[in-house]
Amino acid sequence: MEKKEFPEKSSSSEEELPRPVYRELPRVSEIRCDISHFFQDDDETEAEPLLFRAVPECQLSGGDIPSVSEEQESSEGQDSGDICSEENQIVSSYASKVCFEIEQDYKNHQFLGPEGNVDVELIDKSTNTYSVWFPTAGWYLWSATGLGFLVRDAVTVTIAFGSWNQHLALDLQHHEQWLVGGPLFDVTAEPEEAVAEIHLPHFISLQAGEVDVSWFLVAHFKDEGMVLEYPARVEPFYAVLEKPSFSLMGILLRIASGTRLSIPITSNTLIYYHPHPEDIKFHLYLVPSDALLTKAIDDEEDRFHGVRLQTSPPVEPLNFGSSYIVSNSANLKVMPKELKLSYRSPGEIQHFSKFYAGQMKEPIQLEITEKRHGTLVWDTEVKPVDLQLAAASAPPPFSGAAFVKENHRQLQARMGDLKGVLDDLQDNEVLTENEKELVEQEKTRQSKNEALLSMVEKKGDRALDVLFRSISERDPYLVSYLRQQNL
Repeated sequence: MEKKEFPEKSSSSEEELPRPVYRELPRVSEIRCDISHFFQDDDETEAEPLLFRAVPECQLSGGDIPSVSEEQESSEGQDSGDICSEENQIVSSYASKVCFEIEQDYKNHQFLGPEGNVDVELIDKSTNTYSVWFPTAGWYLWSATGLGFLVRDAVTVTIAFGSWNQHLALDLQHHEQWLVGGPLFDVTAEPEEAVAEIHLPHFISLQAGEVDVSWFLVAHFKDEGMVLEYPARVEPFYAVLEKPSFSLMGILLRIASGTRLSIPITSNTLIYYHPHPEDIKFHLYLVPSDALLTKAIDDEEDRFHGVRLQTSPPVEPLNFGSSYIVSNSANLKVMPKELKLSYRSPGEIQHFSKFYAGQMKEPIQLEITEKRHGTLVWDTEVKPVDLQLAAASAPPPFSGAAFVKENHRQLQARMGDLKGVLDDLQDNEVLTENEKELVEQEKTRQSKNEALLSMVEKKGDRALDVLFRSISERDPYLVSYLRQQNL
């Protein structure tokens, strides 16, 4: 079989490797379907992330995929055309319109687009396949999944959802190691050339700088096997494919063989209560921030009349594969007390902790701590009145000011470059030049975020509404992510 030739890399460790854009890697010659577990159960001292292994037809040189440094082990272009080169301006201009749509209640079957919401049609319930027609050029985001498209012209896109356990196996040789980074989408388009970019969602946290974006790969599952390519770029919530080919695809991280490390991911806590006149039951899940996974759990809990309580996700990234302990203030028996943060595709049985609270006449404080170091990573309080509110059918009208207040901690931890936001607030007379400088003088990103949020909150709801609109325009993926967590 003919093998692909790859250009040789410089041996100098100081020379920066060129970013390989849209380059095809060797195909995997053998793929089997057997995922029965995700982590080594006998490892109590160090996290073992979900690793898939495969044997390619030819091996890459060490320069193709950088290895993980010893420090990380111990601590646990190509031109893409006119429309792609102007992507930042295009997304920015359309995001200013999209931000108004974000204020409306999300629907599972709508894309946010440059001219408003675009309906998604379920065309085959048995295969969970959807179709959507984008009527004009622009940027479109399916907030319920995190999937985005940048299109040149009108196009019809068909989307179905896949499961990793049908395409990757744990029992192959240890030449390669793969870590799942997001959901699988089976995407087709007509005409294909109308799609300039696909934005594939991932739940890997980049904010701490612990993950090298060169580890990110896009896996295409085709008739001839698995084909890998590098994304054109990796953003905090998604990776970008330019001039995409169409297939069943999703994000994988390639980790050097034999490496033991902790991969930080954005995660979500889901709490459901099952009403009973004598003994109320609770289910608590700790899962990666995958909107499709959350929807699958919602649907499964709904089958047994479980009602989800509104709660915020953990503020800081958690380590993929680590164990976490669930506890409560009422000394109620939790079964099991320990949850391992792993990824199971939507449709698979998801792990959760359950406990019974009797008639629950008093509030219950819930906590999740990291098992190895005993660090508190998440807590919340559930009150009897919360159960009544969760059962109410009509949600309150959306408010940008309320959104900022409710997500203060998340915004403080996750907002990025504030330059554009500060300019917007000054232009709208929310901040003075002196106040803007006070924010900019803070030493760290999070301290700048906290200074800005505290300053604007003191100015009232109008100022918070302006801040929300600015964040929605500058970082619509962040707003979409936080809205999805609170549904």
